Amino acid sequence: MNFLKKASKRTVTTAKVLAEGVAGIIEDVRENGDEALLRYSLKFDGCERAVLRVGKDEIDEAYQKIAKTDIADIRQAAENIRKFAEAQKETMTELPAFTPSPGVTLGHRVIPIESCCCYVPGGRYPLYSTALMLAIPAKAAGVRRVAACSPVAKGTQGVHPKTLIAMDVAGVDEIYAVGGAHAVAAFSYGTERIVPVDIIVGPGNSYVTEAKRQCCGQVGIDFIAGPSEVLVIADHTAEPRLIAADLLAQSEHDRFAQGIVVTTSEEIGRAIISEVEKQLETLETAETASQSWADYGEVIVVDTLDEAVSISNRIAPEHLEIQTEDSETLISGLYNYGSMFIGKNTAEVFGDYASGTNHTLPTLRAARYTGGVWVGTFLKVCTHQKFSRDAMNEIAPLVSRMARGEGLIAHARAAEIRKGS
Repeated sequence: MNFLKKASKRTVTTAKVLAEGVAGIIEDVRENGDEALLRYSLKFDGCERAVLRVGKDEIDEAYQKIAKTDIADIRQAAENIRKFAEAQKETMTELPAFTPSPGVTLGHRVIPIESCCCYVPGGRYPLYSTALMLAIPAKAAGVRRVAACSPVAKGTQGVHPKTLIAMDVAGVDEIYAVGGAHAVAAFSYGTERIVPVDIIVGPGNSYVTEAKRQCCGQVGIDFIAGPSEVLVIADHTAEPRLIAADLLAQSEHDRFAQGIVVTTSEEIGRAIISEVEKQLETLETAETASQSWADYGEVIVVDTLDEAVSISNRIAPEHLEIQTEDSETLISGLYNYGSMFIGKNTAEVFGDYASGTNHTLPTLRAARYTGGVWVGTFLKVCTHQKFSRDAMNEIAPLVSRMARGEGLIAHARAAEIRKGS
């Protein structure tokens, strides 16, 4: 293994300071409710709104501000995402009656979570596609109350019109113009005007991420998200200009994003580095992308594709691209990734917006133990069981012996008292 370009080591951030600051915000919102929520909205976002919930008039106004072609694009992407989410739900079948032995009936139900909050980042850009990715699977799952929140757009007192339209198209029931750690606290514990939810999903800045971590348990979360990542497995047939474009698409997210290439061809690896520098010259977001690439971009040359697969599984990237002569042959060996993009025709950005798969994916090696947000994120598989009298008499002695073996006498008695009844 040879590094043509090696990433810098990530420095330890002021995690303690961040954690303490977020804890203070959460406690303030818990104690002071809407008053604290409004105060933090003004402090962090310059939001002077007295009412954070977005009304129908505001949503209708958003449709007047955005070109019809943009609205059509949102609807088309939404339809692809909805179709895939519905298809995924069909794979989650109920098990009404399984009989391991006579008189015993076991099973499970697939039950939607009752309420959720979709956190849609505002930041530098209106990430309206995230509204589709979060709310549509929730609706497809059958969540009764789908709320969504997003900070007000810079220099305004409202959520960006495209984000509002995307939320509306996705079927969101309640929209709030609020973001940050204080929004996470509000939807976790509730305030006078915000009813708490059962799960919060969606990415955000370090404050949002830390708030989700601290509120986890009080509320469910999808996962702890970090900077965006893409890893490309390439051989001698790969096209450097395509890979460079995909690397920069991730690099422009923020200065901590990471693009990695693992290739069997040193020539291709060097060509990719050269192509990245060339494309940066005309990239409008080069200030962020160039810093991300300079600090965290990585190009690794390996002897075999098997070695490339092994490295990819160890890194467990958020996005995984395969650009090799026969990409299909590698799939069976790859098992740690958020979403896979197979072949040079399959750009990672297709999944970001409109192919139908979800772009809310695990980062920081979390793909080792979880996938991304999907319809199943909003569904619970809950078991049930029923015994006949004969089956109860058959199993009670076994349960009694095991319970007494653990020293749990009341457990044993609960079994014994039924035998022969």
